[in-house]
Amino acid sequence: MSHRKLTRAVAVFAALGLVVAACGSDDDTAPATTAAPATTAASATTAAPGGDDYGDDALSLAAVCPSPVVFQTDWHPESEHGALYNLIGDDYRLDTDKKTVTGSLVAQGVNLDIEVEVRAGGPAIGFQSPRQQMYSDDSIHIGYSNIDNQAQSFTELPLVSVMAPLEKNPQIIMWDADVLPDVKTIADLGTQNVPIRVFGLGGFSEAFIAQGIWSAGQVDPSYDGTPSIFVSESLAGNPTAQQGFASAEPYKYENLAEYGKTPAFALLHDGGYVAYSQTLALRPAVLEEMRDCLTLLVPIIQQASVDYTSDPGRADDIIIDAVEQFDSGWTYDKDLAAFAVSTMKELGITSNGPDSTIGNFDLERVQSVIDDLRAIGGLNIPDDLTAEDMVTNEFIDPSIGYSS
Repeated sequence: MSHRKLTRAVAVFAALGLVVAACGSDDDTAPATTAAPATTAASATTAAPGGDDYGDDALSLAAVCPSPVVFQTDWHPESEHGALYNLIGDDYRLDTDKKTVTGSLVAQGVNLDIEVEVRAGGPAIGFQSPRQQMYSDDSIHIGYSNIDNQAQSFTELPLVSVMAPLEKNPQIIMWDADVLPDVKTIADLGTQNVPIRVFGLGGFSEAFIAQGIWSAGQVDPSYDGTPSIFVSESLAGNPTAQQGFASAEPYKYENLAEYGKTPAFALLHDGGYVAYSQTLALRPAVLEEMRDCLTLLVPIIQQASVDYTSDPGRADDIIIDAVEQFDSGWTYDKDLAAFAVSTMKELGITSNGPDSTIGNFDLERVQSVIDDLRAIGGLNIPDDLTAEDMVTNEFIDPSIGYSS
């Protein structure tokens, strides 16, 4: 069977003398210690995204990566985390106490000789941010981060993001189109002074207020994730808006017996708040320790993102199995997962952005978020903080992206 390969990884392995012949099964042998022939490196030429194969040589990450590589997510298992679950082999095991999924790292059917562990966030870590968890638990290598919060916490808890699996933040503001037929955008909500419930005052809400798009009086930071207020206000004909996720709330509210319709919505991104969400980030010291690993691992995650979006079934099965066995009050099924994947693709949440590469950062865009936050005033944004301090494209393989 032929497998696609990450040519950059092959080239690096050849340079390090770590390319080995193996069958790609779960019992692949340990990497050889002798240098690979020069012809191996020469054959590892860059090709179009997703364009060539692993061939007969399987890669091993055992010499350069810890095992397991531990990822800390920001919420219960869900499709936004699909790329990570797509890395996990069929030998996975669940820890229902720690809310973790652990298994062999498998890239397009090839076992890469280490394990990955994906940890649930939210209630599983006492609703701490992954950033806080990473600084209190040294066993975590890579965690989810939002660029805006990353900037605000950079003095105390600095992180460097190495990849953005999502090109756009999936967060939305939603409203009932029957009640507010003239509202089409986030700015329209401000013009009509519509009450907006959010998960506490934070980057985007304060930025919209600072920019005059919203007024402070219309923003209610008491939203707790339940639908009752939005449903009751909307059905009563009262103008209201609420924070949510494009990948979940439209589907959930359409299938909510007491509501039964799809709310209108706009992405925060399309409202002008362009912070990257759910990036993969490391503590600076860990990044230095894992530099050789990241050179190989990040392109593998890039490809896993593409593969998940094109064929999410197996990873969704793992996500749903984890949700059911963790039994944390969170529900997730095949229909919701399918909606999430198709919606994120349709809205460009999972996309290459303005170029042909998945996962890379636009430094000007990151800098604009830092500048917007600094303009709010009162936030702990270092005066000299720049985009280059917070994100890097060092490990990104520019040849990997979604096909047009």
